Amino acid sequence: MEPDQHEDPHEDRHAEPREAPYAEPHADHVARIQAAWRRERPDLDVSPLAVIGRLHRLAARLTAELTLVYQRYGLGEGEFDVLAALRRAGAPYERAPGELAAHTMVTTGAMTKRVDRLERAGLVTRRPAVDDRRGRVVALTDAGRRLFDEAFTAHIRNEHRLLAHLSPQEAAALRGLLTAWQHRLDGSGGDTGDGGGCVGGTRGGDGGP
Repeated sequence: MEPDQHEDPHEDRHAEPREAPYAEPHADHVARIQAAWRRERPDLDVSPLAVIGRLHRLAARLTAELTLVYQRYGLGEGEFDVLAALRRAGAPYERAPGELAAHTMVTTGAMTKRVDRLERAGLVTRRPAVDDRRGRVVALTDAGRRLFDEAFTAHIRNEHRLLAHLSPQEAAALRGLLTAWQHRLDGSGGDTGDGGGCVGGTRGGDGGP
């Protein structure tokens, strides 16, 4: 039978609730799964699970913590990303839809839906581009800027809270490791987007991880 293509190797949903050999007495979830795979597949080096598995779980936890703040301001993660990209552009706080899609790393179709929701809420507006009569731009409204500035202040406070679990030295070391890893995976040191979050988020700078 073909394996389930959606199976996550970091999650062992069908394992019996028994302690796997080689697991530490107080091992975390990832360590227990890693130990189970060592038992079941001793022919494989499953050491990457110790890093990748924890990053998966940490990304999910961070995204959940960050989106709680967005929701207090009536925003989803995607809407927060769009407002962040517009606000960071500087006055007059506008970008072309294609530019927004590139900054938030989504398709133009997905961006259209996000902008539609924000426009209905009165947070952005569409208008003709000054330098291109055939084109249009998306711009922050005054209400959108005020709301986002409040949300972003709360967001940064929340990120400080989350990082407070690390010492300054640990945070600096982690930042260096993550930057080097991302640089090597991407093949460049350029900005790859904005967003949530995300290790989380998803996308790069303002939102999530």
